Amino acid sequence: MASTIREAKIFTCTQSKVLAEKIAAAYGVDLGNVITSTYSDGEFQPSYEESIRGTRIFIIGSTNPGPKNLMEMLLMIDAAKRASARHITAVMPYFGWARQDRKDKPRVPIAAKLVAKMLEAAGATRIITMDLHADQIQGFFEKPVDHLFASTIFLPYLKELNLDNLTIASPDMGGSKRAYAYSKALESDVVICYKQRAKANVISHMELIGDVKGKNVVLVDDMVDTAGTLTKAADLMIERGALSVRAICTHPVLSGSAYERLENSKLEELIVTDSIPSKPSSKIRVLSCADLFAEVMHSVHHNRSISSQFIM
Repeated sequence: MASTIREAKIFTCTQSKVLAEKIAAAYGVDLGNVITSTYSDGEFQPSYEESIRGTRIFIIGSTNPGPKNLMEMLLMIDAAKRASARHITAVMPYFGWARQDRKDKPRVPIAAKLVAKMLEAAGATRIITMDLHADQIQGFFEKPVDHLFASTIFLPYLKELNLDNLTIASPDMGGSKRAYAYSKALESDVVICYKQRAKANVISHMELIGDVKGKNVVLVDDMVDTAGTLTKAADLMIERGALSVRAICTHPVLSGSAYERLENSKLEELIVTDSIPSKPSSKIRVLSCADLFAEVMHSVHHNRSISSQFIM
């Protein structure tokens, strides 16, 4: 008699609830019941209000700063481990603290490595995430990591735009690999911006490598924080004769004056996913990553290949 696989349960951290509801609906189950108690000093305690013993559970939560989002994920994992869950998969659409993936000067931490170790110490048995800031972060884990690419969401949208003289652009040298992957899929040219920073989030100088005159340009990046790089690049490209400039960025961190910069910029639109909640804006178009995560989670639970999701 063939054994049947017990259905997984899906839970969410507080800040990812809207996305988690979409993922659960696409997966075909209801979100699990979790309540969070908060003390007057800000300390909080999540509690599973249903049995998870012997079950595979998925905990959905992006860990963008501040530290509460990461701490909530760690507490949810620890609680699941102590409640005897069989498999605990941390589904992190946005893996926060990933920009600190190496020592770029003396006496600084490697925060991405530290976060990986904390997740494993808490009890995570698998990680599912999307568009890491640096691919090598996968190597910080001793547990399996499914690193998904938002290109499966963005490429169909870009093809529907049917832009003439399309050129893909990277806003910095570090993103050139991603830009070349998109250009190969879209059979387009590539240009690269070279920038120098005075300090974090402050650009002192930017130059353009390549020709954008008469082109419709699409900037490609993994995240947009203050939007300083994107808006400066867009302005530079319009000055150099580009017909239009769009940007696709997987994770809309959008801190500081980002929304104001976007509204005042030469960007036609900024296309993002809902890995992080964003505020409405006339310049921002949100494409949901819920179906992508639901499909991968379902395949992982039923021990099926997910290689079709890795098109980049």
